[in-house]
Amino acid sequence: MPDTPSEPAPVIVGDEPGSFPHGVLAERHPAIIRQVREAFPYGPERQRALDALLTSCQDGVIEPLPAGADALDRNRWADWGMDAYAGRSWFDVPWLWAESHFYRRLLDAVGYFGPGTWQGIDPFRPAKLAELDAPETDEELAALDGLAGLPADDRTRALLHGSLWGNRADLGFRLSDSGTDTEDRVPALVADDSDTLWSLLPPAGRGTPGPRTLCLVADNAGRELVPDLLLVSHLLDEGRVDRAVLHLKTYPYYVSDATPADLLDALRRLMGAGGAAAVHGERLWAALTDGRVTVRAHPFSCAPLPYADMPDDLRGEFAAATVTVLKGDLNYRRLVGDRWWPPTTSFADATAYFPGPVAALRTLKSDVVTGLSADTEAALVASGEQRWRTSGTHALIQVRR
Repeated sequence: MPDTPSEPAPVIVGDEPGSFPHGVLAERHPAIIRQVREAFPYGPERQRALDALLTSCQDGVIEPLPAGADALDRNRWADWGMDAYAGRSWFDVPWLWAESHFYRRLLDAVGYFGPGTWQGIDPFRPAKLAELDAPETDEELAALDGLAGLPADDRTRALLHGSLWGNRADLGFRLSDSGTDTEDRVPALVADDSDTLWSLLPPAGRGTPGPRTLCLVADNAGRELVPDLLLVSHLLDEGRVDRAVLHLKTYPYYVSDATPADLLDALRRLMGAGGAAAVHGERLWAALTDGRVTVRAHPFSCAPLPYADMPDDLRGEFAAATVTVLKGDLNYRRLVGDRWWPPTTSFADATAYFPGPVAALRTLKSDVVTGLSADTEAALVASGEQRWRTSGTHALIQVRR
């Protein structure tokens, strides 16, 4: 049985050299600054700002938002902990907070918030479009045509796994993958509550009558957003949901997190692909125009805080949903709290605060994890795979009704 925590586990910080969080702060963030710098012909002012951010990440401390920042945004960040963390090392504050603040400061450095030439220009857009236009995306979309002849439940399972694995979506479309899990000593899917998810979203004509609303809190753009959209399209077509709300980021975040602009790119990619992909794209376009699918970009989507601290209006939206599905690693960290939970900590207990039924579809790419059985944890440890928490080779589907 999962463990019930008697008190919160320690918050994850990046102060330990050699740890995954430390590597993100010390190596990944400087690399992202360099990549962004090379992707655009920024002038001297922006170059100097990027240099200053690089120096701050490597040797400096957290600084408040610049004086020219939007007053409302400055007030939000004050509420989100800026006064407590300004002047401290990036490595000595909660890792979730430090990462989030880095991306906010990066957008300042490139002039995203303006005014000026680069206002509103997504510094990660070239990488997002390159992934969306890659030949691998063509192959994944073409695989949709092969799903039409499968039984409905098998199609549903395939599309769920496509959404789960993101840019490994081709694995989700190969139904034979379920067999490999039983043969491996440690399954790729370390927790699977998909039956509970489908009990909340049965096909049309089954279950409790009345409108069913899915809130999908998206993760990455490109080849990871496309499978999310395919899943939503399928659930609408099967009558498992009557309405879907897509929660996206208000501005570019964590390199590849999906914004409304990324949604439009993904829809156009689907509609231009032909075959079953185009059918899904057209269905979603129609659903957006008639209100069955709506898009939400709440300011809290980019907050450096766990969902336990969500504002009342967002809490009310999630409470009204039949189920809220949170995609990806960052959303999982925010859902259960970015803490050193024992892996057998109860997922239901960690999410007890959430205002309605909630599901997590997550590929493991950071240290935090809950809800594993003792046998699964023991098998993972015994496997000798040191990076099972962070390598993206394992995933989970967890649901709390």
